[in-house]
Amino acid sequence: MSATSEGTPRRPTRPVRVGQVTIGGAAPVVVQSMTNTDTADIVRTAIQCAELARAGSELVRVTVNTPQAAAAVAPIREQLARMGVDVPLIGDFHYNGHRLLADHPECAEGLAKYRINPGNVGHGRKRDEQFAQMIEIACRYEKPVRIGVNWGSLDQDLLARIMDENARRAVPQDAVAVMREAMVVSALESAARAEALGMPGERIVLSCKVSGVQDLIAIYRELSRRCNYALHLGLTEAGMGSKGIVASTAAMAVLLQEGIGDTIRVSLTPEPGGARTQEVIVAQEMLQTMGLRAFTPMVVACPGCGRTTSTFFQELAQSIQEHVRRRMPLWRIEHDGVENMTLAVMGCVVNGPGESKHANIGISLPGTGEVPAAPVFEDGVKTVTLRGEHIAEEFTAIVDAYVARTYQRKSAVR
Repeated sequence: MSATSEGTPRRPTRPVRVGQVTIGGAAPVVVQSMTNTDTADIVRTAIQCAELARAGSELVRVTVNTPQAAAAVAPIREQLARMGVDVPLIGDFHYNGHRLLADHPECAEGLAKYRINPGNVGHGRKRDEQFAQMIEIACRYEKPVRIGVNWGSLDQDLLARIMDENARRAVPQDAVAVMREAMVVSALESAARAEALGMPGERIVLSCKVSGVQDLIAIYRELSRRCNYALHLGLTEAGMGSKGIVASTAAMAVLLQEGIGDTIRVSLTPEPGGARTQEVIVAQEMLQTMGLRAFTPMVVACPGCGRTTSTFFQELAQSIQEHVRRRMPLWRIEHDGVENMTLAVMGCVVNGPGESKHANIGISLPGTGEVPAAPVFEDGVKTVTLRGEHIAEEFTAIVDAYVARTYQRKSAVR
């Protein structure tokens, strides 16, 4: 979709082709992620890239910070091909990107896009020279770039210039407004410089990463007002667990609802031992719950109350959600439209039958003191009542049968 959930068109931006993926224009909002492995470790990095891609990341960024990491890009690409994974890889460069790209042409060729931080390409005269070198290499290999400003590494010379200009105003702005303006100016001036060096505007993506929700919203509103480059959204250093999820969603959902943003990343700090793929799932669920895209069947489940003293409905909801995610890689290939399916797992008679009827498939489990029977509804019609100790297995089988029966196999379409 290229519209918000209420039908407001996305702000018109220039489409950027990254490998087989299009960012901006009329394309859907693209989900991306980033590895946290040592890129020089080819096997571990390839495995994590594959995990992220199979979870639904449409672009995967890798750190390219050393000669060893740059030399690993082509072998990682080859390893992914052997694994049957064709996800565009983005190189994340800071400080020495100009040198790494020049010294490792196979890296420059193998990456689908370069991420350049204008605050970290050098200082003074060297900054302009090294930025130009990276843009010239991107032009030579016809690679798009993301010019990614970050408030943790904002160009201090530019910030000083903006502060001086502000001091000469009749009514100076506060420090927060000055910082926001510096972020926007850094992105726009860097993009203009890239175009002056020969980079087509159709190969430029902009981002301005901050860790404050209101700052992100204000900056991207202004950035969107002043340019038509494709925009990458993300709250940097969002944090861990529920804090990171809530902060990222609070910021990006506002912008997406206003039609701002062409690609997103949810920058979660993984829980100790947690899966890196969690950030992909959160990004997908954000877009899907807003009605912007559909990635996987949605499971609706009641929160529980005094009527649902049993934990069985919680266990069933979790089991079904995990089953759907396990099956989705195959379903996505074999069944058209299955990602739009909704399932309901309800815990008592109050809202159970009603919610179940609204879903494609729903089950209303018995609450405290209710008859020990679980009616199942398919497309609003009760089809069977489950009883006994095997309700979970039987309901899972019903879901699988419904998918096979309802969603046409893609392989059958010629």
